[in-house]
Parts: sequence; structure tokens; C-alpha cells
Amino acid sequence: MANFWFYIELGLHHVLDISAYDHILFLAALSLPFTFKNWKKIVILATVFTIAHCLSLGLSVYEVLVIDSGLIEFLIPVTILLTAIFDLVYLKSNTAEKSIALHILATTFFGLIHGFGFSNYFKMLMAGEEEKLTPLLGFAGGIELSQVLIVLSVLSITYLVLSAFKLKRDYFILAASILIIFITIPMLIATFPW
Repeated sequence: MANFWFYIELGLHHVLDISAYDHILFLAALSLPFTFKNWKKIVILATVFTIAHCLSLGLSVYEVLVIDSGLIEFLIPVTILLTAIFDLVYLKSNTAEKSIALHILATTFFGLIHGFGFSNYFKMLMAGEEEKLTPLLGFAGGIELSQVLIVLSVLSITYLVLSAFKLKRDYFILAASILIIFITIPMLIATFPW
């Protein structure tokens, strides 16, 4: 059981580590179009992301599918950039009425990419471990908890900024998405594999 808690903490730290802010940026971009009124949609998306993240991590740990880490390190900021761009496109629609089916497909793909990004480190930590399912489940639990914290934080910050400054929601999403894009561009340049 001690190992299980270790992997929950590892999942928490994996997402909440400020020096590995790519995960936080992705979740911020993912959360921007949503409000507390439609919080269930973003929780669904965070859960889909966790499942896909852990699926690709499991595929890599069990060596069913291994992908070049250089390519994955480049694709992670690509997923952040695409999510922020998608937010700009999504501005034209009403999130309360719009289906999140496209979000679910994109989030699944992005979760798979992010899972492969962490697989080498995770495999190194699990070296010598006989049983791999418990660490994977603990890690997934830690990821889910930390993602819910980030999503709630983004929803809260959005609410506070919109209320305090009487901003239109669309302007806030536009500004935040552009900020995320500008933060992501150096990551893309630094990880460009070719």
C-alpha cells in the first residue's frame, strides 16, 4: 500500500510541478472555454485525458508500443498550441449548448501523447518492480486529483477576473489563449526534432 501512495504522490507532482509547466498550460487551455455552469464537461475531459495518458503510459511500460522520445517532446507543445487555437475557434459557439465530442477526440489524442512523454521516467522508477498495475493505478489517481485542482483553479481565476474587471468572457478567452500560444512557441522551437 505504501507503494500505491508513492505513485499517487508521483502523479500529483507530475502535473503540479511548476518546472514542468507544459501539463498546467495544456489544462489551462483545455479549461478556458468552460465555466462553473458546465463544470461537468471539463471534468469529463480531464478524466478522458487521464485515461488516455495512463493508457499510453501502460503501453510503453509493458513495451507494447514505444515511440521516439524526441518526437513526443515536440508533440507535447504542439498539443498545447492546438488546444489554445481550438479555444479561439470555439469562441464563436455557445459552450452550454455545444457538444464536446470534438474536445473528447482531441483530448484523447493529446492524453496519449502526454503519457508517452512521461514513460521513460516512469519506467526508470519502476525498474525492479514485479507488479506494474498498482503503480499505474496510483499514478492515474494522482494525475486525476491534480488535474481537478488545476481545472478548478482555472475556472475560479476566470470567474474572479471576469467579475472583478467586468470583462467580456470572449475577450478573456482570446487574451488567455494568445498568451498560452506565446508561451508555447519557445517550447516548440526548443524541442523541434528535425
